[in-house]
Amino acid sequence: MGKLISNLLVKYLEDRGVEHIFGLCGHTNIAFLSELEKSSTIKFVNVRHEQIAAHAADGYARAKKQTAVLLTHVGPGMTNAATGVANAALDCIPMVVIAGDIPRHYYGKHPHQEVNLHADATQYEIYRPFVKRAWRVDSAHLFPEILEKAFQLAESGTPGPVLISVPMDIFSTEIEEDWFERQKHHTKSLQKPSIDDATAEKIIYTLLDAKSPVVYAGGGVILADAAEELTEFVNHFDLPVAHSLMGKGAVADDNPLVLGMTGFWGTEFINRKTREADYIFGLGTRFAEADSSSWENEYTFDFPKTKLIQIDIEASEIGRNYPVEIGVVADLKQALTVLNRVAKRIAPSGRQNEALKQEITINKKAFKDSNKKFEEDNCFPMQPQRILAEVREVLPHDAFITTDVGWNKNGVGQQFDIYTPGTIFTPGGFATMGFGAPAALGVKVAHPDRVVVSLVGDGGFGQNPALLATAAEENIPVIWVIMNNFAFGTIAGLQKAHYDTTLGTLFVKDGDPYSPDFAGIARAFGIEGIKIEKAEEFKPALEKAIASNKPVVIDVAMLNNPVPTAGHWNIMDIYSPDRKIHHVSTN
Repeated sequence: MGKLISNLLVKYLEDRGVEHIFGLCGHTNIAFLSELEKSSTIKFVNVRHEQIAAHAADGYARAKKQTAVLLTHVGPGMTNAATGVANAALDCIPMVVIAGDIPRHYYGKHPHQEVNLHADATQYEIYRPFVKRAWRVDSAHLFPEILEKAFQLAESGTPGPVLISVPMDIFSTEIEEDWFERQKHHTKSLQKPSIDDATAEKIIYTLLDAKSPVVYAGGGVILADAAEELTEFVNHFDLPVAHSLMGKGAVADDNPLVLGMTGFWGTEFINRKTREADYIFGLGTRFAEADSSSWENEYTFDFPKTKLIQIDIEASEIGRNYPVEIGVVADLKQALTVLNRVAKRIAPSGRQNEALKQEITINKKAFKDSNKKFEEDNCFPMQPQRILAEVREVLPHDAFITTDVGWNKNGVGQQFDIYTPGTIFTPGGFATMGFGAPAALGVKVAHPDRVVVSLVGDGGFGQNPALLATAAEENIPVIWVIMNNFAFGTIAGLQKAHYDTTLGTLFVKDGDPYSPDFAGIARAFGIEGIKIEKAEEFKPALEKAIASNKPVVIDVAMLNNPVPTAGHWNIMDIYSPDRKIHHVSTN
């Protein structure tokens, strides 16, 4: 006797260990939702907008280190979620998107909410440019096999989202349970590629012979859960570590070998160290534009004068932007495990470089000292440096941080120490404004026992304030610190510097700075909202919010002073080819 696919799908997800599904209802997916209500192990996290669900699922996957499941609806539901799914794709976050679709017997009829201007029954094509694969389920008995393939593909190689577009009549179709049962015989995780001892020896001897090598850590280190192995490797040889924006925290910032973030928002010292290195050992990095100062040799990296060793799980990333002397396709956790074992055989005592560590310490102190006057400034609106410094002072070392786009992302990457690897989540590849606030929901759902703070701008928080409804309904105690500069601040600083205007970038009403009352909005959703009125109030408010273990919005006005930059971004040359200028303050 057959069973409903909606029922068997819930059972499949339960057996796979799925504990949360993020999403929003629609007439195409409520048959599945109705079965999900009967589950004793899966909780549905309901939202008011599909982009919120996608970002929350993204944050959940990063924090849980597990493939997230997103449920959405045909047409506008799917397009609403697209930005969040694309953000996950560009940051290599595993996600299975289950989208309701039109019923199969209406193909060609152009039914309600179908996207059909150029072709019939092809809504899954919308996601094709950014997901690893998009399936449409046309035969009910193939659905179990597609599910199994979807999870496997999302998690293997370079992780990322996949889409399963499910015609709504499929959910209500009965099939024999055997079609699902046979998938239990398939492995639920693939063995990941490693490196052999000969390759490890070649890398280690090359680094030992180098005069000024630098390890360059990207977000792939975090994705591979290889931070512990990387730390062991660099500590054994006293190798300095620079990192990309996404690689922040791959080695804890209080490690004396950590240089910091490179590129446009890197310091002169960090960029000089990578530019003058004779070897860069790149791990899980794309050498993205901002991290590499638009790939211009005089600022951050000087390839091919500097030689590159690169390890990545994805072959197409090796040599994408720079020529490679030694290129290895491997899982970083596996590769570093071998490298550590071989390193201890080749050089049991390792290598020490106290002069290097002292140089790094002195330069870190000099940079921190240069910020002291801002961190101690009692002005209001507050200095952004003081906001970051007090957040860091109050938070436990294992607290999770999500950022958005703008000062919060750039400033955190440059100035905010991460002590526990894998506790900072930021939108890197897509740089999506609106990511940080809903992503924090997913992070907290994944780790209810850990403090989660979202550092976001007023522009980013304003994208989807309806996330507060989910926080209230589900009692998800995230703390949102809105660094409110009454602007799309980073773009405003660019526009003012290069064009001497701020049209469309500052929020103004009747000639005065304007902002919604975010604290009042929070209270309207049934969440505590705190509006900071002077600098001395901020730190106690944050401490109280953490102690309350409730969702809290803290709205703090800040000055729109630019993050200091020592690198380069080619857009400056496009704006002002005859001037050397970056951002300016719009205060």
